[in-house]
Amino acid sequence: MSGRVFRLHSTLELPLEDVEDYFENDPDLPPEIDDVDITRRNNTLIFKAESDDESISKYTPTAQLKASVTETRVYEEEPPRAGGPQWMDEEEEIPSELVEFACFKGDRETVLQNSALQYPMFLVLREIALRSEKGTLTAITEDDGDLRATRIVEGEERPATVEVVESPQGNGEGNGGVNWRDNEFISD
Repeated sequence: MSGRVFRLHSTLELPLEDVEDYFENDPDLPPEIDDVDITRRNNTLIFKAESDDESISKYTPTAQLKASVTETRVYEEEPPRAGGPQWMDEEEEIPSELVEFACFKGDRETVLQNSALQYPMFLVLREIALRSEKGTLTAITEDDGDLRATRIVEGEERPATVEVVESPQGNGEGNGGVNWRDNEFISD
């Protein structure tokens, strides 16, 4: 399998327990990835691709996904808003629990690191995104010579296209900037 990842942006957040369950239940990994090694260092998770391919040296850093771990209080029902009506003398405590979330947030170099097995590891991130209820994953990839756009919003795949433009600022004419050569405010 060939493939490359050109652009990637992720704001995915999902319960750490869901991510761990995904990897513990023997997921269908791309054929290039034999296993995924998960390491936690303080509040950072690193998912490293392991390959049994002999052509990849054991000293070659393989692709890895990086996520931060945050704790968020999750309420069973909506908590009352501050400044709301105070007609109740007793305040009832709303049942809640502290949940750890894995947050895959950032651009390509932040979330998906190293180039060996990068595209197969992107496919793993894509599967994680389809299980996420919060956040988006957008990417431009190449697979077998074809450019592909990926857009997953809150676990649902959405339509996406790749558009090639001459200039990212507009029509490519360059009329939107200051013409410094003929500027009357600059004296000779």
